[in-house]
Amino acid sequence: MRSRQVVRFRLRRSSRRPQPLPVTRLSARDLMAESLAGILQRPARSVLTSVGTVLGVGTFVAVLGLTATASSQIDERFNALSATEVTVEDIAHDQNSFVDLGFPDDADQRVERLNGVEHAGVYWPVHLPDTDMVRSAPVGGSRGGEDVQVVAASSGVLNAAGPSVSQGRVFDRWHDGTRQRVAVLGSGVAARLGISTVETQPAVFIGDEAFTVIGVIDDVERKADLLLSVMVPRSTAQHLWGPPKEGARMLISTRLGAAGLVAEESATALDPAHPQYFKAIPPPDPRTLRAKVTSDLDQLFLLLAAICLFIGAVGIANTTLVAVLERTGEIGLRRALGARGRHITVQFLTESAALGTLGGLVGTSLGTLTVVGVAIAREWTPVIHPATVSTAPMIGLLTGLLAGLYPAWRASRIQPVEALRR
Repeated sequence: MRSRQVVRFRLRRSSRRPQPLPVTRLSARDLMAESLAGILQRPARSVLTSVGTVLGVGTFVAVLGLTATASSQIDERFNALSATEVTVEDIAHDQNSFVDLGFPDDADQRVERLNGVEHAGVYWPVHLPDTDMVRSAPVGGSRGGEDVQVVAASSGVLNAAGPSVSQGRVFDRWHDGTRQRVAVLGSGVAARLGISTVETQPAVFIGDEAFTVIGVIDDVERKADLLLSVMVPRSTAQHLWGPPKEGARMLISTRLGAAGLVAEESATALDPAHPQYFKAIPPPDPRTLRAKVTSDLDQLFLLLAAICLFIGAVGIANTTLVAVLERTGEIGLRRALGARGRHITVQFLTESAALGTLGGLVGTSLGTLTVVGVAIAREWTPVIHPATVSTAPMIGLLTGLLAGLYPAWRASRIQPVEALRR
C-alpha cells in the first residue's frame, strides 16, 4: 500500500473558444433619460447652476439690443440737432493782421438770406480785466463777485441755440442795434448771483458797467455752455470792451439736408471779396458718428457680457465637479455594470450642456424683455437683430459644454473598485 497517492489531472483543451463579453452601448434615449434624472435629482442646485449662464446670455442679448436701439435713437437726434448745425470761424486776423473782426455788422441778415437757414448769429467770449467780476450788487468792487463767462452775442445766436426761457425774454435786433445794456442769464449763473425773478428788473454788474437782466434761460438745444454764461448784445460788448481778443464764431441753424450747402455758401455770403476770412465747419457724417458710438458701446458692454459668461461657466464647472464627487458611488456602480469611461463623459457633458442651453433660453428671454422695457420707458423703438436672438441659446450651450469638460473627464477616470469602496 502506497503511503502517498498521486492523482494526476489531465487538462484537456476545449475545442470551443471562450465567448467575448458583450459590448455595452449607451443609446441616445438612455443618455437623455439618465441626464434628465441627474438634473432633476437636485433641482435647486440645477437652477443655481444655470443662473450664471442666464446672467451672461441675458447681458449679451441686452447689450446688443440696447446698443442697436441707442444707435438708432442717436441717429434720429443727430438728424434733428447736429445735422442742422453749422459753425463758421473768423480767421480774418490770421489772413490779415490789420483786420480784428471779419464778421460785418449785418452778418446775421446776410447768412439768414441763404436758402435753408433758419437762424444765424455771431458770438465770442469777452475777456475782462482780472479786477472785473460779475456781481449782483453795485458796491464792493471785485469782492463778492463771481468769475463768470461773459459772452457777446447777436440776437441770432439765442434764436439759433433754441433756448427755453424760464423768465422774461431774450434780447432782439433792436437791443443789439441800439447798444442796449441788457443781459440774459443762464439758470446756473442766475442761481449763483441770487437772481430769482426778473419782474423787479434786477441788474448785474460786469466790472463797473450795469446791465439790466431781461431774461433767464434754463435749457438750450445747442451751445449748452450758454447756461453758465452772461449774454450781452454784441454791439454793446464791442463798444465797451472793443473787438474780440480771439476769433469770433457764428452759429447757424438750418433745415434738414441744407447744412452742407449752407457751409459752402456762408463764407461768400459774409464777405464776397474775402471769403478766405472764414472757415465753415459742417456737421460730421452721421454714419461715421454711428459707427464710432456703436463700436464704443459694443466694446464696453460685450466685455461685461464676457465676464458674466465666464462667471457662469465657472459656476457650472464647479457645481458639476461637486456632483461628480457626490456621485462617485453611482459612477463606480455604473462602471462595474459595464459602463465605459466615454459613457460617463458623455452623460456629464450632456447634463452640463442641458443646463447651459436652459440658461441660454431663459437669458435670451430676459435680455429681450429688458431691451423692450427700456425702449418703452424711454419712448424709443426697440431694435434687436434676429441673429442675436438665434445665436444666444447656442452661446449658452457652448458655455455649458466648455464648463463640463474637466468634470466629465474627472468622472471618466474614476476606477470602479475605488468608487465602490467609498
